[in-house]
Amino acid sequence: MYELIITEKPNAAKRIAEALADGKPIREGKGNVYYYKLTHGKTDIVVTCAVGHLYGLAEKEKKSWSFPIFDIEWKPSFEMSKNAAFTKNYLNTIKKLSKEASSFTVATDYDVEGEVIGLNVVKYACKQKDAARMKFSTLTKPDLVEAYENKKSTLDWGQANAGETRHFLDWYNGINYSRALTSSIKTAGSFKLMSTGRVQGPALKMIVEKEKEIKAFKPEPFWQIELKGSVDKGNLIAWHKEDKFWDKKKSDEVMNSVKGQKTAIISDTKKRTFTQQPPTPFDLTTLQVENYRCHRISPKETLQLAQELYSSGFISYPRTSSQQLSEKLGFKKILNQLAKQDNYLELVNLLLKKSSLKPNNGKKTDPAHPAIYPTGISPKNLNEREQKLYDLIVRRFLATFAESASRETAIIDVDCNNEIFVAKGTRTVEKGWHIYYGPYVNIEEEELPAVEKNDEVSVKKINLYEKETQPPKRFTPASIIKELEKRNLGTKSTRSEIVDTLFKRGYVDGKSIEATNLGIKTCETLEKYAPKIVDEELTSHFEEEMELIREGKRTSEDVLSDARAKLTEVIKDFKKNEKNIGEKLLEANIETRNELSFLGKCPKCKEGDMQIRRGKFGGFAACNKYPDCKTTFSLPGNALIKPARKECESCTFPKVTVIKRGKRPQDFCLNPQCPTKNVEGDAGKEAKEVAKGIVEKECPKCTGKLVLRGSIYGKFYGCSKYPKCKHVEKLADGPLKEDFEKKKKTKNSKK
Repeated sequence: MYELIITEKPNAAKRIAEALADGKPIREGKGNVYYYKLTHGKTDIVVTCAVGHLYGLAEKEKKSWSFPIFDIEWKPSFEMSKNAAFTKNYLNTIKKLSKEASSFTVATDYDVEGEVIGLNVVKYACKQKDAARMKFSTLTKPDLVEAYENKKSTLDWGQANAGETRHFLDWYNGINYSRALTSSIKTAGSFKLMSTGRVQGPALKMIVEKEKEIKAFKPEPFWQIELKGSVDKGNLIAWHKEDKFWDKKKSDEVMNSVKGQKTAIISDTKKRTFTQQPPTPFDLTTLQVENYRCHRISPKETLQLAQELYSSGFISYPRTSSQQLSEKLGFKKILNQLAKQDNYLELVNLLLKKSSLKPNNGKKTDPAHPAIYPTGISPKNLNEREQKLYDLIVRRFLATFAESASRETAIIDVDCNNEIFVAKGTRTVEKGWHIYYGPYVNIEEEELPAVEKNDEVSVKKINLYEKETQPPKRFTPASIIKELEKRNLGTKSTRSEIVDTLFKRGYVDGKSIEATNLGIKTCETLEKYAPKIVDEELTSHFEEEMELIREGKRTSEDVLSDARAKLTEVIKDFKKNEKNIGEKLLEANIETRNELSFLGKCPKCKEGDMQIRRGKFGGFAACNKYPDCKTTFSLPGNALIKPARKECESCTFPKVTVIKRGKRPQDFCLNPQCPTKNVEGDAGKEAKEVAKGIVEKECPKCTGKLVLRGSIYGKFYGCSKYPKCKHVEKLADGPLKEDFEKKKKTKNSKK
């Protein structure tokens, strides 16, 4: 008999086993599903793992495509999705190990999701009503040992109930709303799977409202006047104190007043010193926003990278809402560990000279975890993006302990024939925390030349600029996350996933998030006929209810009963207008499909439109006048293809934008024979010889020959036995001149 500890991920199981083992843990298992046997004091322990959610929600009996549906239950994930087939072996391993276990401890991530994972494993796989609970924020040995020695005797039931309720609410809303939307299109005579959800709808509405605000925006003209001059100690640029002139006559009057003036006078100088407090420690949202600002890494990827750093023991748990660090963490111990890394040695030594270490904690708290901080363990084998995020987290941690920065703003008034111009400049006097945050400090340094009152300014030029007011900015992947948090929509862990889903569904597009025609029409239709689906107040209300469940002030059944009643009412209203909704959504789908697939005019028939199409073997471009015009071009299947909205400068064929993961988007001409794709020099000469059969190149993967092929990227070599052999080479790969000269001689000698 032994104690069975259940973790959320394989790496966590390994780290917990190594931390608790008196000696070295014994790894057992097969097929990449392993568990660990060890002894801790007088206790025999087995540590096993899940791989995220081993159970998911599904209908108890799926009879038809009906809605609303509320009769659901937890089922093994592998029974519900082919993509989850790999979870079966993990679940079977836990079931097998649970039979001989005398006690159970849950050591999944300490948050609502982790609690639900642990609860379901204990309840359905281990057939237990409860289990002990370990709570930790880092996967370091001291923290894990402490978490085990001080584990709770029961699960965190408030957290478990809140998490389970969230899953039920998300299922109720997601499935029923999505079925309703899909059914409405079916009543309009077509079929397309549509989706929305409890948070997805309000999030889309936010973006659509922003888009409408931008489209309704009417620019207003205004004028600004700039004076360029010089003083003894440098140049000076000042702007008229009026800043923006909304009346052209007034700006003209000023220009007439200063026309021809060669000198001006310094009429006043002022200086103001202010302090900048150190930044607060990172919570997840702030980390996502800051990493996007500094490195243009999306919030979704930031969470993935942070999770990887946590699993490797390099940082604390990232899914936290807290901006506070407790002294219990042992700041000096962490700093001394960080000092072992050359990048931070000098900075850490500076901090350790301080008489006390107190972080500039923020207001936000989290009952489960502190703010994000580095553990001090030196990271190994980080890729470039992981290293960037790690450096940001370490420097932020160091900066929170530093002194405030001191900055000085100088204001100089310049009198030019009784018209006052103002020059402003701000410089850093004391760097303070800027030293530690280094490359991530987002400030401008603009120091003005030293002047005194009544000094003369030599006027070089006075410019009148005509400008226009600018529309509101669209959301970025980072600012939308921040806005969702502000409105209490979604959770710290799910917000980036919600935004990603809007992209996948075609509701939004672009780095600067723009609502597509489909997104706008879908939102407008729902607002007209079923407004509660996109009502953020209702969503926010249930977020608050789930927090009350976590605190033990509300029961799950009360909240779910309320949700079922409200959802039934929404679906009832929806069904009354089902056909109208379907017609509007179908129209929006067709318009959006055409908009997103249109590449340009057909270069052959000149009448049809080239559009992106999907076929049995992947994407291709084709003329919409088929079968009258059978013009087609192949498109790469390993990338996202979007219209570039422009023609090739060389051959006037339409261009497409090819987007590959981890690479910058590139524009390519559709025409495989485009002159821009010709290869010059020896590589080009060899290609011509291969095409004519003068030179033969053997495929290094099989017995076939390499032949010259063309694609959207240009010419390349491909195996003659494609598709059985998919070997390809760039024209410049392998031997060049020597190769074809030798083969040409051989061929000539045979003749």
